[in-house]
This record gives sequence, C-alpha cells and structure tokens, in this order.
Amino acid sequence: MVKDIINSAEEKMNKTISVLKKDLASMKAGRANPTILDRVEVEYYGSMVPISQVGNISAPEPRIILIQPWEKSSIKNIEKAILKSDLGLTPSNDGSVIRLIIPELTEETRKNLVKTVKKTGEEAKVAVRSIRRDANDKIKALKKNNEISEDDMKKSEDDIQKKTDNFIKEIDKTIEHKEKEIMSV
Repeated sequence: MVKDIINSAEEKMNKTISVLKKDLASMKAGRANPTILDRVEVEYYGSMVPISQVGNISAPEPRIILIQPWEKSSIKNIEKAILKSDLGLTPSNDGSVIRLIIPELTEETRKNLVKTVKKTGEEAKVAVRSIRRDANDKIKALKKNNEISEDDMKKSEDDIQKKTDNFIKEIDKTIEHKEKEIMSV
C-alpha cells in the first residue's frame, strides 16, 4: 500500500519533468528547432492536426525551419496556422516549401526568455512539492488508521523526500541547461 503511494508519486513527478522538458523545447532560443511547431495545429481535411502530420519539418540551417507539405494544397492552411500561432514568425513559401526564418534574439529578449524559463521551472518545482505533500498526507492517513507503524511512516516520508529532492535537482539542471542555450546563441 505504501509502495503504491510512493510509486504513484514518483510517476507523477516524472510526468512533471516530461511536461517541463516539452514546454522548454517549444521555446525558441534564436536557433531553428522544429519542436517550436509542436503546438501549432493546421486544418487538414476538416480536422485540426499538428503540423508534423501534414509535412516534413527540418532545420537545414541554424536559423531556418523548412516545412515540406506532403500535399501542396495544404500550404495556405499551414501558413495561416503559423501566422495565428503565438510564435511571432512570418512564413514564406515558394509554392512547394515553407521557410521560417528565426530572428536573432536581442539581449532584452534573451533576458525575458530566461525569466520565462525560470518561471516555468518554478511551476514544475511547485507541482513536484504538491505531489510530495499529497503522498505524505496519504501516508499519514494510513498511520492514523493504524495501517502502518510510526517507523514505516517516517521511512516512507524520507523516501518521498529523497525522490522529491532528486526531481528538484533535475528541474534545476534542465532550467540551467536551457538558460545557457538561450544566452549562448
């Protein structure tokens, strides 16, 4: 029972890290990274689908993203979706491919991006700590109902704290890596 609580907490913490990494990958750092298009959806035969499902996306140069639609008829819809997104990029097409030129980041833009990265990291830490609190509450409830001993409760809380500390360290490393990426471009 206690193991299930700890495993469940660890699983949730892992998901938090995955979401953080995905969010950070979609932040543009002045370098062409096709993952910035992950959240952009295109109308394709009446339904909304991610751009990656309507064409091939590549980064042939450090500041250019190239989108090659599988069907030329979908170029207009892809352009429309990119313009509507919050990316702030203007697509240009030559009839068969769409090019996105990633602008150089100014110092101010970099600093704002770093603030956003830190805020995102802080939100992930809050989520991990919240998961820890929920797990500890469940373990205390087991102790209150005399389903586990005081020693088992303390040991379980220590296990959860160690896992929490490790996840917090991983979040810090991930944030630090993204900051370096943004500031070094």
